[in-house]
Amino acid sequence: MTAPVQNAAAELAIRTRRAAFNRAIADRDANAIAPILARDCVMLTGTDSAVIAGRMAQVKVWRREFAARSPAIYVRTPEAITVSPVEPIALESGVWQGMDGPDGQLTSHGVYTAKWRESDGDWVIEAEIFVTLG
Repeated sequence: MTAPVQNAAAELAIRTRRAAFNRAIADRDANAIAPILARDCVMLTGTDSAVIAGRMAQVKVWRREFAARSPAIYVRTPEAITVSPVEPIALESGVWQGMDGPDGQLTSHGVYTAKWRESDGDWVIEAEIFVTLG
């Protein structure tokens, strides 16, 4: 009986963390991204399948992106979050959009999945995989 309540709380926490990640990208705040990532997180990018391993490596990539003349803004929108009933882990899947320029014109989009883990009371991303569809 307690599993659905725990799952609902975990799903809300993950959605809140994803919203914070999106906000950090919009605000160009790499420091706000760092605590959402697990220390040994891995990201597989959508276009060139580059592997970015580790929190600090990702923060470095975001800082470089944010320093660009016209940095892209990415928004990830969760469509489903599956919370494990036996481990403090969850899988998020959804769609992403990349917008460029001052008018926010859509330049790319696709699907993604992210594995989350609850660690010391916070949900952090352990892995993300992006696929570019357009």
